[in-house]
Amino acid sequence: MKSNLLNNFSLIDDRMIDRMNLQSYPDQIYCTIRRDDQRLYVCHCDNEQQSVWSLQNVNGQLELRLVAAVNNQTSATELLAVIEASFTYYPSQKIVMLAVEQSQFPELFMSGVLTVNDDNRVVVYAEMFWQQARLWHQRGNDTVFPVRYIFSQERRHPQRPPKSQGVVYQRFISWLDSTLIFRRVDIDADLQRFNRWMNDPVVAAFWQETGDMQKHRDYLQAIDADPHMLNLIACLDEKPFGYFEIYWAKEDRIAPFYDADDFDRGWHVLIGEPQMRGKPFVTAWLPSISHYLFLDDCRTQRIVIEPRVDNHKMMRNLAHGGYANLKEFDFPHKRAALHMLLRERFFSEQLWVPRSTVTAHSLSLS
Repeated sequence: MKSNLLNNFSLIDDRMIDRMNLQSYPDQIYCTIRRDDQRLYVCHCDNEQQSVWSLQNVNGQLELRLVAAVNNQTSATELLAVIEASFTYYPSQKIVMLAVEQSQFPELFMSGVLTVNDDNRVVVYAEMFWQQARLWHQRGNDTVFPVRYIFSQERRHPQRPPKSQGVVYQRFISWLDSTLIFRRVDIDADLQRFNRWMNDPVVAAFWQETGDMQKHRDYLQAIDADPHMLNLIACLDEKPFGYFEIYWAKEDRIAPFYDADDFDRGWHVLIGEPQMRGKPFVTAWLPSISHYLFLDDCRTQRIVIEPRVDNHKMMRNLAHGGYANLKEFDFPHKRAALHMLLRERFFSEQLWVPRSTVTAHSLSLS
């Protein structure tokens, strides 16, 4: 039976969540988190050390407290992992109270993971925590590329940083019990798969890029050579299922159709594996690609996407992900609908988990 401390919690599919081992990757270190009633057991998989934490409802607030650890000490890595787990179990919560001394973890106070509220309590704000690149973005820090303006195709814009290699984003998706990964396209390894996806009738209806292997090799090589674009393969537990093209909007073909800022980003997507086109998968990859782009450069305040106006399913998905439909306009090849997501909205409304997912797959405070 649950303790009285949890009487004010509304438990949804509690048995499923109790059994689930969550995963976290702070500073690219693999950690697992197991929940048992009010206890969270965090295992730092590099050194196999385990710490034990209590997560309780105290006067209507979530409170996280260290119960046991080796030498009664825990690392910042373990603390980051257990905070992520707390917000995963209770994604509608905006604050976690943390029972630690203010002299502990000075680095986490400096980076905004931990703050002190008006009552002199140490707290973690969800909207600040989910802007911490070190948990999900594989660059792992908030260093920004210096600004130097250049011209390309008669457009003035900041010089873009070198393209990342390998895995760029990694996040455990609790409702799929799987890890979502975005990685750079490897043309030799991915070409056959990409060719099959582009020739799928469902994909071809919107992308209109059917062709042979050579055409698609040339296509991918052109994107590799374009400094304003980045192409990614989306994987679940390392199994590829989709393809993304990321672009800087200021030097993209969309720029003439709205007032593009220097660090606006945009994206295109195709889901190549039919079995991964359902709602549970959309609610994983759509907020995650938005999250990745906001983490990739802290100066990015807006993300844009321009689906074809008859792609009604995509536009419904974008609305659930917080994208506003601003207007319709005509590209040479399609009539498009301009959608935009604001950084402030994404983090303040906690859109890394769509609202429908919060209802179906989480615990919540009543």
